[in-house]
Amino acid sequence: MNLRDLRYLVAVADHRHFGRAAEACFVSQPTLSTQLKKLERELGVQLVERNPGRIMLTPAGEQVVERARVLLGEADDIVDIARRAQDPESGSLRIGLFPTLAPYLLPHAVPHLHARFPKLELLLVEEKTEVVHQRLRDGQLDVGVLALPIDDDQLHAEHLFDEDFVLAVPCDHPLARTAGPVDVSVLAGENVLLLEEGHCLREQALSVCRLAGAAERAGFRATSLETLRQMVAAGVGITLLPELAVRPPVPPSDDIVLLRFREPVPRRHIAMFWRRTSVYRDLLPALAGVVRDVAVPLVGESAAA
Repeated sequence: MNLRDLRYLVAVADHRHFGRAAEACFVSQPTLSTQLKKLERELGVQLVERNPGRIMLTPAGEQVVERARVLLGEADDIVDIARRAQDPESGSLRIGLFPTLAPYLLPHAVPHLHARFPKLELLLVEEKTEVVHQRLRDGQLDVGVLALPIDDDQLHAEHLFDEDFVLAVPCDHPLARTAGPVDVSVLAGENVLLLEEGHCLREQALSVCRLAGAAERAGFRATSLETLRQMVAAGVGITLLPELAVRPPVPPSDDIVLLRFREPVPRRHIAMFWRRTSVYRDLLPALAGVVRDVAVPLVGESAAA
């Protein structure tokens, strides 16, 4: 048994397809299949259930994959330790962010990160919060940029910034004629457009709606902030958008009016997370500092609170 064969098995578990797993491992499909059969013979147990058009792990395979992820993570850490011994700011850093933040923060932050850490390869992954959190725990990611709260004793949390929510309404909505910041109470009785299940922004927006006496628009759940934006522009309803999602380079819409809230302003709190045992733990506070320095001026004075 070797690490290479374990990587092949984990790839099959991730992709549930021999061809895609082979592509991810940069080998031919026959090579991957042969090595997995060899691994099964060595262990004396079937790991993969091979059905036409459907690949499944056996119960033993599921358990082996769980342990293999830990072993491969430790092996990658050994490589990173060796690299960092030669150059503390080199290597590959796997960073996970959630979808309602990544497209709006990364265009601002990545150029500064490349300038500050030119030898550091940034591998960026966009997934829902639950997936980023789990992959961070499993060692598949080195860093997670997530919204608080995340209760996990294995992870260190480094606060980055606080991001206000703004109210987006169609240009012909009665609230569009409101001058100046509005109180959250204006949401009372409104039907608010929200994201589908699994997005942390959905839960954050729902908590605001409950406090204000608003309800979710029945029969509609968006898959992205851009879908929400288009629905508001079409006059279907109103929604809450995070500050970075209405900042350049996101273009403004003549069909949407953005209203800011009075204090207490609903906002989300963004932090950078990493495992307390991470080989990058001495480097990551500096990385967090770069992101913080970029984001705080974009989201306003409340960001540093």
